[in-house]
Amino acid sequence: MRKSVLAAAFTLACTAGLLNLPVATAAPAGTVESVAPLSPAATLPGSANSARLLYSSTTANNVPATASAAVYFPPGEPPAGGWPVIAWAHGTVGLGDNCAYSVAGPGAVERDWAYLGTWLQQGYAIVAADYAGLGTPGEHPYLNGIVEAHNVVDAVRAATTQYPSLAKKWVVVGQSQGGGAAVYTARYATEFGGPELDYRGAVGTGVPAYIEDILTPLGPGIPPVKLSPHSTGYTLYILNGLRTTYPELNIESFLTDAGRSWLAKAREDCLVPLGDELAAEDVVLGNLFSKPLNQIPDLHGLLTRYLGLPESGYDKPVFLGQGLRDTDVITPETLRFAAVLQANGQPVRLHTYPEDHSGAVNASLRDSVPFVRGLFG
Repeated sequence: MRKSVLAAAFTLACTAGLLNLPVATAAPAGTVESVAPLSPAATLPGSANSARLLYSSTTANNVPATASAAVYFPPGEPPAGGWPVIAWAHGTVGLGDNCAYSVAGPGAVERDWAYLGTWLQQGYAIVAADYAGLGTPGEHPYLNGIVEAHNVVDAVRAATTQYPSLAKKWVVVGQSQGGGAAVYTARYATEFGGPELDYRGAVGTGVPAYIEDILTPLGPGIPPVKLSPHSTGYTLYILNGLRTTYPELNIESFLTDAGRSWLAKAREDCLVPLGDELAAEDVVLGNLFSKPLNQIPDLHGLLTRYLGLPESGYDKPVFLGQGLRDTDVITPETLRFAAVLQANGQPVRLHTYPEDHSGAVNASLRDSVPFVRGLFG
């Protein structure tokens, strides 16, 4: 089999050479494919010359993909050396292309525009990656940390290559799904970015930690009661992400007819309308399973490799901000994650706030703004 594959490849290459035909190759990661104006809904108020980039990156299983990002510039002339960059890793918006941040803007408009507007006013340009499969071909492998890290780093590479007014020095900042993406990016930014980018550190708020622990028991009747609509929506998105990353698992086979129907709906619906439908139908997550998810061999290990946050290997400072009233992520697990990083000698700083999942975003600015200023100092 191996010899026949090599022979076929050799024949193709020779034929292409004889006929003077190009042999298709994937563009290097971070190559800009196109630039277009942003929709009004996706344009940060107060920003200048905003644009939507399509760029080359990777998706699940290191497959080449096109990803998209919004780029926001502060008004006025850039400082010497260019605008320092905030890479914004956004929270959950959904899986459908129409949910993409650079298409529809943020799900929490007032909150996110206030948050990003603060960074803009501090003199930072913002590069907001959508993650592969959001607004571009293919499906989005939700919470696949390695994919998110590649997408964020490649967005920064693309933007700083496209715009000479951007500096190469950058920090990643994220909330919720984006908080996890920021943490994954923090772990791999130097490796993925290489010497041409100057990564300085990370800020993550509402970081979903140890999700692998709470997913393992899922199955018929577990959980037996209705969760918040967002929690059920997040789980459907994760199941879709597993389906995209590991098609051999046949995730649909673990679900009832109703479960498969909701799984398909979650591939298209954005978070808010999906949550509204789940609430209206009184969906109980445990009723969507036909057999336990833990029949998958090494389920916990697989989930850890897929979305488990790295517990070591950070080479730059990491800021974690957590609302103590946050029920969208499991707050004790996020605090546990911070404690594990500290015990492992990682450069982490934890700040807590008497806020819920959303409220902690802007509450954290009083600590994260000086933290980031110090990273660029």
